[in-house]
Amino acid sequence: MYYHEQQIFRQRDFRTEPFLTGEYTSCRFENCQLGEVDLSGCKFFDCEFVDCDLSNAVIEGTAFNEVKFRGCKLLGLRFDLCHDFGLAMSMEDCCLTHAVFYKKSLREMVFRKSLLREVDFSECDLTAALFDACDLTGAIFSFTTLEKAGFSSSWNYSIHPEKNRMKQAVFSLSGLPGLLDAYELVIEG
Repeated sequence: MYYHEQQIFRQRDFRTEPFLTGEYTSCRFENCQLGEVDLSGCKFFDCEFVDCDLSNAVIEGTAFNEVKFRGCKLLGLRFDLCHDFGLAMSMEDCCLTHAVFYKKSLREMVFRKSLLREVDFSECDLTAALFDACDLTGAIFSFTTLEKAGFSSSWNYSIHPEKNRMKQAVFSLSGLPGLLDAYELVIEG
């Protein structure tokens, strides 16, 4: 297993060159192509991915501890298969369409200015998570803990209050229809 510390990887296409399985600590990936690359078993500690494409990468058993994603494509990633220990990430200006977080503990996770369309948050613990200016069209919240989560600047969510734990979650007045979808009410005004 390889160990990399404080390295910067710029404009690398890991679809055509090998990505070494190992531990990456305080590394930065800029404009890298990692789409469909097998990252299984890799450990990322205090790393940053900027303007990278990780769409459909294989991340089974991968550890993401204090990892920041900015401007990244994370389409279809199966975060539900990641290593649970120390899982801590933040997403800003990212596209996570069709990503899966099923049953993950994502307490205090920050999603900022991101597309979270069709993302599966079923049975997740999103206590005190922040969804800041995010599009949640088709996102699935089922038996999800959303206590103290912030949705006040996000839109297009549909969350059934009876199927999720939502005590002290924050929503905007304009977002209330997303909490009433399940009741098939007609809201005018």
